[in-house]
Amino acid sequence: MRTISDKKIILGVTGGIAAYKSAEIIRLLKTAGAKVRVIMTPGAMEFIRPLTLQALSGNPVHHQLLDEKAELGMSHIELAKWGDFIIVAPASADFIASMAYGKADTLLGAVLLATNAKVTVCPAMNTSMWLHEATTFNVKQLTDRGVKIIGPDIGIQACGDNGPGRMSSPSEIANEIIECTQPREMAGQKVVITAGPTQEWLDPVRYISNQSSGKMGYAIAQAAEEVGADVTLISGPVSLIASPRINSFGDICRGDA
Repeated sequence: MRTISDKKIILGVTGGIAAYKSAEIIRLLKTAGAKVRVIMTPGAMEFIRPLTLQALSGNPVHHQLLDEKAELGMSHIELAKWGDFIIVAPASADFIASMAYGKADTLLGAVLLATNAKVTVCPAMNTSMWLHEATTFNVKQLTDRGVKIIGPDIGIQACGDNGPGRMSSPSEIANEIIECTQPREMAGQKVVITAGPTQEWLDPVRYISNQSSGKMGYAIAQAAEEVGADVTLISGPVSLIASPRINSFGDICRGDA
């Protein structure tokens, strides 16, 4: 996992059984070097204790809309200005609806209205709730406003139903957030990279080749993708696997291809 030293991330936790996964998200982000502060809704505190998330984040957990200890008592403004990124994980169907309509009846809702930070939402709910047209409409409202949506995954849920609605894994969420923080100097540029050995066929059974492992080409392709390039990787026969975000074509150098 790459580092994101000094990035300030606010994790919003809403009410749902997936709230326990928020602890692992905090651990992964802290391991990567981020500074993390947590905002919990009243429902979230029914599923996981604030003390747990406070211990993992190293900061007090925020949950009161009106906080006398905050600057001028306006904790939502203070937090909105502090964060570089805001992640809502898990995001319940109810909170997604509230967020879509700009409700500010919780501290998390008020912070999201006041912030200029990049916002990511990680839905977690029953399959029927996720597939309902009202949720589909609300999610589209958020994406149209530039909110990034991660997940949900497909699988067996706490209620026993099987289908889309499970919150994405903490590692996937953390990796996506880390990707978003990386510099994108080559955004919009297209790069073609060749890697690995070539094979010049002399006849159906013999060819001239070399001992290239392809490791350098694959490393260059990965580095270019990480800074925003649209990468096409063309490689000879190698035992390497490229990132799924790279357009890779392998073993196409044969004379009879």
